[in-house]
Amino acid sequence: MQLVGKFLDNLNASLEPYVPTLLEITFILIGLQLLHTAICSYRDQTNPNRFGTALFWGLSGITFLGGQFIPPMIIGIIICIMGLLSLFKQVKIGTLPVVDQEKAEARSEKIGNKIFIPVLTLGVVALILGNSLKSFNVLGIGIGAILASIIVLIVTKAKPSEFLSENNRMVQQVSTTGILPQLLAALGAVFAAAGVGDVIASLIGGVVPADSRFFGVVAYVLGMVIFTMIMGNAFAAFTVITAGIGMPFVFALGANPFIAGALAMTAGYCGTLMTPMAGNFNALPAALLQMKNEYGVIKQQIPVAVILIVVHIALMYFLAF
Repeated sequence: MQLVGKFLDNLNASLEPYVPTLLEITFILIGLQLLHTAICSYRDQTNPNRFGTALFWGLSGITFLGGQFIPPMIIGIIICIMGLLSLFKQVKIGTLPVVDQEKAEARSEKIGNKIFIPVLTLGVVALILGNSLKSFNVLGIGIGAILASIIVLIVTKAKPSEFLSENNRMVQQVSTTGILPQLLAALGAVFAAAGVGDVIASLIGGVVPADSRFFGVVAYVLGMVIFTMIMGNAFAAFTVITAGIGMPFVFALGANPFIAGALAMTAGYCGTLMTPMAGNFNALPAALLQMKNEYGVIKQQIPVAVILIVVHIALMYFLAF
């Protein structure tokens, strides 16, 4: 095991200088995908908002392609323009290629369970790289997605043109909610840098008794839930709420930070279940399934989320101390 660990450390050290380049290549590939959607949207004469739709995806692609070279102020202006296009409903799904159901069913029967190989490849590759090569934490999903895409072409024997067509379909169906994870992650970083955690700590200090473990746990769990609902991202909420509530009102009273921190993170996911801001979890399935009620997924998840919130409070109170 020591030899394996030493080998991985040496490999990690030798590959680390290449990480920025590989990460940039990943961003370029994403940008090219979005530009392809922009071109398809512009060419779609049936879309009444084809110019706005093409502009939205084109600008999004530019942020990925030139993010390293474009000044932050220009990126900010581009994001504002994209926001305005979305606000004034200038981004719409055009006429997408019709799926031949008979052909799709025949291909499905022929491929069978092999269709799960690409999906499993993405997860397994990301997991292995993330745990064995620390410098590849940020690259694991990207590399896994590239390998999974290649395997998709091999397993399905599809043409590259079909792959591009389905990419365009997926991006347009996801629509503007596709940029929510980036915006919310950036929002979390801004909140943390602005000292929002200190403000929350001062507000909670006037309500929660400083020496009460129970009320500290309740504030920590509910703080994660509520802030995640606002931001749509438990990762972005975790830093702010842990600094503002977890450390002064839970950890300071003797709670095990590993147990309390882990439960706080999963408590945040309870908030994810109840908010439209979590576009990739709630709005995306509704769009892909073409549900009539865009909040249908959330309505089904709320009862489960409420039960889990109570369970998290109990687990943190009895296990963390």
